Amino acid sequence: MAQCVQSVQEFIQDSFVPMVAVLCSEDAEKVTRKNNLNFPELLRPFCRLTSEGHLRDPNNQVQVVKGLRISVTGVNTRPLQMPEVRRLLNQAVSACQPPEGLSTNVITAGDYDLNISATTPWFEAYRESFLQSMPASDHEFLNHYLACMLVVSSREAVPVEQFSRLSQEQHRIQHSGEHTWPKWFIPNTLKYYVLLHDISEGDEQRAESVYEDMKQRYGTQACYLLKINSRADSAGSDEQMPDPWSQYLQKTNLQNAEFYEDTVMNNISVENNFGTEEDGLDPATSERVSDGLEAHPLKLDQSAEPAYSGIPSEPIDSLETPRPLKPASGTAGVAPSPTGTAHGACLTLNDHDRIRQFIQEFTFRGLLPHIEKNIRQLNDQVVSRKGLSRSLFSATKKWFGGGKVPEKNISELKNTTGLLYPPEAPELQIRKMADLCFLVQHYELAYNCYHTAKKDFLSDQAMLYAAGALEMAAVSAFLQTGAQRPYPDRYMDTAIQTYRDTCKNMVLAERCALLSAEVLKSQGKYSEAATLLIKMTSEDSDLRSALLLEQAAHCFINMRSPMVRKFAFHMILAGHRFSKAGQKRHALRCYSQAMQVYKGKGWTLAEDHINFTIGRHSFTLRQPDNAVAAFRHILINDSKQTAVQQGAFLREYLYVYKSVSQSTNESVLPQLPLPCLYSARTRVFFGHERRLAEGAKEPGEKQAATHVSLDQEFDRDLSQLWRELEEQLVAVANKGVVPISFQPTQYCLNSQTDNLRDPLAVVEEPIIVEVVFRNPLKVPLALSELSLLWKFTVKDFSGPQGGTVKETITNEKELSTSHTKSLNDIISTEVISDFRMSPEETKVARLKLLPHQTGELHVLGVVYNLGTGDGTSSTVEGELLSVRGRQDLEIQGPRLNMTKEEKTSVRHGPDRRLDPIITPPMPLLEVFFINFPTGLLCGEIRKAWVEFVNVSAVPLTGLRVASTHTEFFTFGSAVSDLTPVTPTAAEHCSAYKTVATPPSAASVTLVSPEVFGGAGAERPAVAEIPLTGDVLGPGEALQIPLWLRGPDREGVHEINFLFYYESTVKGSKLSHRVLRHTAVICASRSLSVRATACRSNTLQERGSEEERSTLQERGSEEERNGNMLVFIDVENVNTSEAGVREFHIVQVSSSSRQWKLQKCINPGGDRDSKLASRERGKLCFRASRCRTQEGPAEKYTFADLNLGNELIVSSTTPCADFFFRRGLPSEPRKGGVVTGGAGHTRGQAVSAVGVASDEGVASVVKKCSEVDLDIIVLWKAYVVEDNKQLILEGQLHVALQTIGKEACSLSQKEEAQEMVLLKFKPDLPPPITRPSLEQLSHLIRTCLRYPESYDHPFPQKSLCMVPVTLTLSNCSLAEVDVIVDLRHKATSPESLEVHGSFTWLGQTQYKLQLQAQEVHRLPLKACFFQAGVYNLGTPRVFAKLAQTGTMCETSQQSAMPALIIINSI
Repeated sequence: MAQCVQSVQEFIQDSFVPMVAVLCSEDAEKVTRKNNLNFPELLRPFCRLTSEGHLRDPNNQVQVVKGLRISVTGVNTRPLQMPEVRRLLNQAVSACQPPEGLSTNVITAGDYDLNISATTPWFEAYRESFLQSMPASDHEFLNHYLACMLVVSSREAVPVEQFSRLSQEQHRIQHSGEHTWPKWFIPNTLKYYVLLHDISEGDEQRAESVYEDMKQRYGTQACYLLKINSRADSAGSDEQMPDPWSQYLQKTNLQNAEFYEDTVMNNISVENNFGTEEDGLDPATSERVSDGLEAHPLKLDQSAEPAYSGIPSEPIDSLETPRPLKPASGTAGVAPSPTGTAHGACLTLNDHDRIRQFIQEFTFRGLLPHIEKNIRQLNDQVVSRKGLSRSLFSATKKWFGGGKVPEKNISELKNTTGLLYPPEAPELQIRKMADLCFLVQHYELAYNCYHTAKKDFLSDQAMLYAAGALEMAAVSAFLQTGAQRPYPDRYMDTAIQTYRDTCKNMVLAERCALLSAEVLKSQGKYSEAATLLIKMTSEDSDLRSALLLEQAAHCFINMRSPMVRKFAFHMILAGHRFSKAGQKRHALRCYSQAMQVYKGKGWTLAEDHINFTIGRHSFTLRQPDNAVAAFRHILINDSKQTAVQQGAFLREYLYVYKSVSQSTNESVLPQLPLPCLYSARTRVFFGHERRLAEGAKEPGEKQAATHVSLDQEFDRDLSQLWRELEEQLVAVANKGVVPISFQPTQYCLNSQTDNLRDPLAVVEEPIIVEVVFRNPLKVPLALSELSLLWKFTVKDFSGPQGGTVKETITNEKELSTSHTKSLNDIISTEVISDFRMSPEETKVARLKLLPHQTGELHVLGVVYNLGTGDGTSSTVEGELLSVRGRQDLEIQGPRLNMTKEEKTSVRHGPDRRLDPIITPPMPLLEVFFINFPTGLLCGEIRKAWVEFVNVSAVPLTGLRVASTHTEFFTFGSAVSDLTPVTPTAAEHCSAYKTVATPPSAASVTLVSPEVFGGAGAERPAVAEIPLTGDVLGPGEALQIPLWLRGPDREGVHEINFLFYYESTVKGSKLSHRVLRHTAVICASRSLSVRATACRSNTLQERGSEEERSTLQERGSEEERNGNMLVFIDVENVNTSEAGVREFHIVQVSSSSRQWKLQKCINPGGDRDSKLASRERGKLCFRASRCRTQEGPAEKYTFADLNLGNELIVSSTTPCADFFFRRGLPSEPRKGGVVTGGAGHTRGQAVSAVGVASDEGVASVVKKCSEVDLDIIVLWKAYVVEDNKQLILEGQLHVALQTIGKEACSLSQKEEAQEMVLLKFKPDLPPPITRPSLEQLSHLIRTCLRYPESYDHPFPQKSLCMVPVTLTLSNCSLAEVDVIVDLRHKATSPESLEVHGSFTWLGQTQYKLQLQAQEVHRLPLKACFFQAGVYNLGTPRVFAKLAQTGTMCETSQQSAMPALIIINSI
């Protein structure tokens, strides 16, 4: 139980005090009325004795009486009826509310920190009122009058006669039998005569004389002269006197105003919950009261209330309580009371002392001696009478069947509650004696008497008397000093059970329970006390049950190991019973305390119930903030309630919220709990949404750039790719340097983007904020008038120092009244009129703002009307249950983790995605693609068109584009022929520039890479888009052609374009703008081209001696460098999925800085190669070296060999563009090779120092077999689509790098590497690269020149000598030492037989040194002895690089067999 102001001993002593009646004369009453008090009220503050009293018990032992309090009431005070008692108790609890500064206890139990009220004054008030309102009963005498004060004024003519009349009146009331109340303790009641003297008016001498006469007549111990009213009413009105009566009369006046009507006599006031009449009993009243109380007060009646017999039954909660929506008030309906006037106005402090002295004199000299005397008399009577009667009775019992009363269960005992003892019965005398001893604190003797009486009552089966004796015996045992015996709690349990079950008297059972609970609590037996209190709860009284359940909850929490959940559960039960009893404030308090336990512990259903109840009670008590908070808590949690229950919660919340909002006229919008707003998932989009192409006849004919939209998911890798492209564009625009202040453009901000800086938006361009809502309930929600809440600071950025601030504006006031158009001249705010959410749905709302002025914008949140979306209510009801509020967008930035302080603490940076800066106007570009394909064959060339439209009011300039796949598209070179100039005119034209010419020798053109946007061998990264006058004005449009080439690898390809443009006005916050476009191309397989280069065996064409001599003198490039054969293998790998019937190889072109295709060797005849599906063809071409280019700029040689009647100029757009964009072309290899134009001049060789090293040797040797030749295969394909035949064009590239090594147009798929174990070892020096024998065998190329047949007359001459020329060509760029050995290599008899018929004449071994790329002719003579066919390919050539003495000569590859026919003539 909660802590009490009094100790348990003080509480019990004050519950049972001696009762004293008062009879006043009319004049005496008038004297006290001067102080607005009657005589009992006058004495009440002084009824507790401040000094000790003494008396002797029957054993002549002195008993000390400490802190005795007496109760003084009017003799005619009538008992309260049952309805009045109910109102009294209800009012006592209702009037005692917990104050604001009530002390609380913080109890820590496990994970709980509970803030619980330390005291419960309302329970103490209830308990006090309950005990004081109990009527006197015949089975006990504690509430019976022990004495009667007869009060007469000194102004009476004959005071003694008045005392005599009052004495007779008292005797008549007690002994006439006409009245059943009041009840008197003993027949010989103490009469105490008080002469009341008014000092301000009366004659003091006369009063003294009368008092002397009284002492002679009544004795000095039975009379007293009380002098009061030392000052007049008006005297000392300015002096503030203490008012000790107010605390006692406040309750009385509340009860008086509540219980009594105007018909009650004016001289009756409420005194200690009882009424007090004037002196002299009104006969009519007496008769009426006696008639109403004829029945025995303990008589059982089925139609009566169990607590008070004879009173009609009425439900406890039938009291009128405030209406549900009316706030409870402790003083509601209370009439004005005399407490508003001063009490004791005529009394001085001396008068207070006189009254206090009077009470002491009365008690010590009158009451206590009277009690002592009666105790002795009762003890003598009991001893004398009990001895005789009990002896006879015991003997009779013993004779007829035993003397000891068998122990029986209470339920087995006969219901004898109606048994009455005569007043002179010895059992009652014992009980009287016990009660007297108890009242004067002689608890040991009282216990013995109660114990003796208990046995007698149980023997007679007088259960009501027995229960009373058990109750008081237990209390007496507890109050005994020295703890001679333990507290017999079994006595109390038996008494309670008897009162409740046998006697059906809940009032006495409740009193017993209250006493026992206090005793158990004082002994630390909280569990037993809680059990006892819980047993006393019932359905007949909600108020009693609520109070007892609350005290039981406090018992659970005050245990040594606090039982927190039991405390909370019983507080909930107490709150429920308080609510049923109409005590809304106490119910709210109980639920709020229990909420501390259930909150945040996963008890969602219990939490919902508690919050719902708290919300209802708070609303009823006019606490709107608490009500809204409680209902809000129900809705924001993930509720496990059913849909019906959630709908009821929502409607209740809306009703409460609407009522609160209507009562307040504030323009501040409150926070709404529904739907859940995910602030972190908010996205902000700057700029116009994608505009669909206008005027397109077919869906794919014209399409707008994809740019950025809210429908796209954020990809971090893709975002980094766009950033890199933008950096490339910015670097080109700023002469190759990226500014330090560069920030990538972000059109769509989300939680993954960089939001540390304020984003930049443009005036007159929309800002779209995407907010994510989630409906956590199982019922639909209806949102209406949904819009953004913002704050805007108007700022002019054109002024100095970054701009001038003008004013700050917010639209909260306009949104609260739904007048959203009043600020449209500053910012236009979009309003979504209807936004419905299904149960448990997550839905996105996109809200638009259109700024019309520059400045700083802050998006604060969203504003909307919240209503139910079940559709069952009518439109009018839906509007009534719709409330307007807001939710703030509060976004937490990323956690900072840079410095040490940030790493050791949790700090978050700013997130400014909702704080854009509105900048002055900027140009806005839209891009449309016309005839842009979605599918291409690998290498297919398609011509499309791009339209650029400036949709802003500001001109733009500096239009550029960058892409991740520059090999995919080209806008053409600066010298390109842009005809035809419109898409319609170019519909059936070839994408290539063609010339009608029959097949002939190769057409050769020199082209510089810079013409196509590349310097040297670099791929162009950024393309400049030409504009008329370098400016695209407002509203203007420009169409330019765009050539596309299908990717070389099949599959789906994403190709990203980033268009860059600037404003003509410099100095703006936005330096540039970009536009994104992502094209998706599906590439299908077309042709597979494989190429191989081989050295030609012939070093020059055969001709006359004059021609050879001329060539030798000129030292021509072709002669020196020789020729090369190129074999091209083409396969149709198309699977006919695209409807391709066949491919035609229409032309083969080459591009190189060193080689060119010279002529076509194969095919012959029908030169147009046709390849159907899965067919393959082989082409053979002769290639020769190009002439040395003179000049600083290096150019590429394009050679075209057409196989049909139409020549495609490969050196122009788009063929040359895609050649230079195909990827990095083959570069000359390292090793001292100079890539400049003078690097191929005759006679320039690698220095000896460069060759001397192993790396130099390897490089030089490797260069001998390298080729820098790119083959371009141009084809056409015939496709049937929609019963139409279309001609597709395309080109494939093959880069030949090494002689003898095959190159392919299709890149080989990389195989997935297996996971290997990484071993970390120290880095080793790179291995020395040495040339292989195969590489060294290609240093020298040999060729024999001789006649194919030779006629010789062998009969005339036996020896035939034929001249033969051995041509040696140095293929390297360094000096080479050559050894030629003409001797036959005799390895077998067969060889000897073959070679023995001819021999070489002259020198048989030569040692030569050839310069770089030198061609040397060595004349030889072959001698034949007979006719036949001979192979002259027997010379062996050995070579090594000069200046490498440690290297041996390596045998060079021999030429093909050189056969000669010798004819004999």
